[in-house]
Amino acid sequence: MALRDKLSDRVQPYLEPGEHVHHVWVGQTGPNPWWVLVSALIVLFVGKYYIFAVTDRGIWVFNSRKMKMEPNSKRPVALRLPRGTRFGPLSGLWDKTQVQGERVWIGKRFHKDVAAADRELEQLGAASGRQSLPPPQAGSMPRQS
Repeated sequence: MALRDKLSDRVQPYLEPGEHVHHVWVGQTGPNPWWVLVSALIVLFVGKYYIFAVTDRGIWVFNSRKMKMEPNSKRPVALRLPRGTRFGPLSGLWDKTQVQGERVWIGKRFHKDVAAADRELEQLGAASGRQSLPPPQAGSMPRQS
């Protein structure tokens, strides 16, 4: 089973009834992931990991376990964003985006998922006749304890 399918299956129980995942990817906060070349412990223990699930109703951000890429069973949902939130464009091996004031690093393997979610958003905006979509809300992602 592909990683994206596994991620979708892992977050599905936390979604509202009838809600389905369109796009899914993993992101992390903390220092630039290139620091893993210097010390993997810095990147592993300082950063926080999230699973982003884009549905037709919104965007769910799940607290993720560090090693398994599955929602943390104690506090699975970190944040719910409006569907109008954009994350790209992304480039390079690791690129950062802002999620409510917090810097989140997304690896290249998920850049196409972010691009697809942003394209879908543009199509939804065009279908509704809106010229532009609202920017993400201000604030910050909650800290894990």
